[in-house]
Amino acid sequence: MTVYGKMEIDLEIRAPADKFHNVFSCRPHHISNMSTDKIQGVDLHNGDWGKAGSVICWSYTHDGETKVAKEVIEAIDDEKNSTTFRVIEGDLMKLYKNFVIVVQATPKERGGSVVHWTLKYEKLSEEVTEPYSLLQFCVNVSKDIDLHHMEQAQAQAQA
Repeated sequence: MTVYGKMEIDLEIRAPADKFHNVFSCRPHHISNMSTDKIQGVDLHNGDWGKAGSVICWSYTHDGETKVAKEVIEAIDDEKNSTTFRVIEGDLMKLYKNFVIVVQATPKERGGSVVHWTLKYEKLSEEVTEPYSLLQFCVNVSKDIDLHHMEQAQAQAQA
């Protein structure tokens, strides 16, 4: 078993790629309003929302436990609708030496988008399991964000 790993998954959503990307790149502090049972809050520790190099701290519930993750926003690519986070402190650092999360949304021809999640990591030891449940957590948060955007669009259409 290797200590380096990479996991990826794609998810189709109905929301436009740029709207989905904007949530992670510029407004992650709003995710707690969209995925209330999973994300309890996101705080800015250094820098500015929507700027690479900024440091944010997530409070979240994963596998039934309350956890935290302090991350540097390493890169924001608005053309590719991609945001890269590097975990620097928190619960994941108890198991991993390095942990990078990339989320990218690609528009589909007939509307909606495909969200691509990539987890790149280096485990502290070979005994650490692969982060399958964290990848599923990312998918579930994405579904919550999509549902929120669709409910907003429906409410605006009815107004």
